Amino acid sequence: MRPNRPVYLDNQATTPCDPRVLAAMLPWFTEQYGNPHSAEHQMGQDAAAAVETARAEVAALIGAEPREIVLTSGATEANNIAIKGAARHARRMGDPRRRVITVATEHKCVLESVADTAEDGFEPVVLPVDPDGRLDPAVLRAALAEPTLLVSVMAANNETGVIQDIPALAAIAREGGALFHTDAAQAAGKIAINVHGIDLLSLSGHKLYGPKGVGALYVRRRPRVRLAPLFSGGGQERGLRSGTLPTPLVVGLGEACRLARGEMAEEAARLTQLRDRLLAGLRRQVPELQVNGSLRHRIPGNLNITLPVPALDLMRAVPELCVSTGSACSSAAIEPSYVLRALGLTDAAAARTLRLGLGRFTSAADVDYAAAALAAAALHPALNAEA
Repeated sequence: MRPNRPVYLDNQATTPCDPRVLAAMLPWFTEQYGNPHSAEHQMGQDAAAAVETARAEVAALIGAEPREIVLTSGATEANNIAIKGAARHARRMGDPRRRVITVATEHKCVLESVADTAEDGFEPVVLPVDPDGRLDPAVLRAALAEPTLLVSVMAANNETGVIQDIPALAAIAREGGALFHTDAAQAAGKIAINVHGIDLLSLSGHKLYGPKGVGALYVRRRPRVRLAPLFSGGGQERGLRSGTLPTPLVVGLGEACRLARGEMAEEAARLTQLRDRLLAGLRRQVPELQVNGSLRHRIPGNLNITLPVPALDLMRAVPELCVSTGSACSSAAIEPSYVLRALGLTDAAAARTLRLGLGRFTSAADVDYAAAALAAAALHPALNAEA
């Protein structure tokens, strides 16, 4: 039976704002609208206190200190500050390390930020991944034979959901004398993360049921990681990110982190069961489907699957199902996913691949409908004839 509302399975692109998060935010739009940087009066002081409470919740989610959290507009800005900020500070200080290392499956904003460091005289290095989507620690260790300033490896991939062994990779980077940054936008709030051994970490509100337009960068305090700010202003956020903080969005980020910390383990178990149910339902009817990336090392709600017919045809055949072919941040250009290419998929196979992202508000009924609808479309004679 066709549902009376869209079935949303694109939670890696964005998550809906949790109603509890919205309720926490609303007063700061309408009643408590003071500028958090206006320390001279009560409304400004109240807003500043709300910001600091939220900052503490962000820190608690990742095992950091509140003063190590720099609030940003999202993970893209945080990634840019981490990578370019580290490079520009090192150049100003005459640091001889000139290599900046990342991985072929990183988010575009990390790949582009690393590439941009070449303009400042750095050597961008992009490492390959194994067919399961993970970086071989030996490959990183070999790359660190040259003096390296920074290594950036995402915690969980935005397309495949594959989880990297961040503690092990961070330790290798530290042994090699490099800073270690991780883009944790897809991992924060979904799997346990602790910043021990990590120098820089980025996260985003709208990936963990918070609002769009807000995120954070963890910057290790002891020993202190030094960054150069990317733009000038009033010196807010320890001088690293000038600009008036959006109190309602920051409050929403804090509440989203608080909820995630309390509910993560139970939600991960539920999503793992739903994901396995979805995969089993699809495999019963379309046994030739392929799962891309490690199924063992993967965030609970993600499936990335290659089917026997073109993904765009499947999506047109089931318009009430909200899924995607890859990263929403690069979907304007319909071309084979560079992430899937890095895993060894051909362009033809990548064009037959869907990303299914389950989330907090996904039900068993949603999963069963998606499995039946996708299988029916994949087996439809007309689509198979086109394939």
